[in-house]
Amino acid sequence: MIGLAYAMSGEIQSILDSTGAKLLETVCGTPVYEIGPGLLAYAGGVGKVNAAMSAQLFIDRYHPDWIVNAGVAGSFLDLPIGTIVLADCFVQHDVDTTPMGDPIGLVSTVNRIDFPTSEVEKASAVLKELGVEFRTGKVATGEVFMTKGGRADWVAKTFAPTLCEMEGGAIAQVCLRNGVNFTALKSVSDRLCRADNASEFFNYGEAMKKLNDIVLPFARALER
Repeated sequence: MIGLAYAMSGEIQSILDSTGAKLLETVCGTPVYEIGPGLLAYAGGVGKVNAAMSAQLFIDRYHPDWIVNAGVAGSFLDLPIGTIVLADCFVQHDVDTTPMGDPIGLVSTVNRIDFPTSEVEKASAVLKELGVEFRTGKVATGEVFMTKGGRADWVAKTFAPTLCEMEGGAIAQVCLRNGVNFTALKSVSDRLCRADNASEFFNYGEAMKKLNDIVLPFARALER
C-alpha cells in the first residue's frame, strides 16, 4: 500500500476531484483519504512536528509499504518554476547540537545527517517511463519558511541542497525508524538564488494539479 503525504488538505484537492476519493477518517486533525485500491493520501500539517506526528500515525494505522511526500519547495538553484525534483536525500538544517561536539545537522538518536530516500534508481525509472522531465537533488528541511537573506545563504553554503521546504526531512526520519520506504516529489515554487524573485508569479493551485497528475501514476507504479 502507498501513502501520499501532503502538508495541507488543499494540496490534495485536485486528486480528490479527479478520482472521487472518499474521506476515511480524521485522526488528531489529520484527514486520511482513500484514493483507490492500495492508495491513500493524508494531510499532516505544516512543519516538522506535524509531519512527524502524522507520518507515525499513518504508519501505525495503515502499515504502508511506501510513503510518497508531495509538495512545493524553494530552489537554491536557478531552476525554472514548476521544475519537478525527485529527492535523493534529506537534511534538517535547523538541527544544531554543535556545542556538544556534534557536526551541524546531526540528528541525535539516529545519529545521522543525511536521510536517503528509497530506491532512487527505481523511482527515476518510473518517472522516465511516464515521460516526466525531472532532476534529482538533496532537500533541506526546517521549521522556516525560507526567504532570501542570511539564513538562506547559510543553508546553501552549509548543506548544498537543491531545494528547501518544511516537512520532508521529518517524514524521512520517521520512515527510516519504521523501516518504511520513502520518497518525495517536489515542484519548484520560487528561486532563493534570484534577486528578481519577487516579480515571479507562482500559481500554487495549478502547480499542485500538475504535480498531482504525476504523483498518481508514479505512486501506482512503485509497487510493480
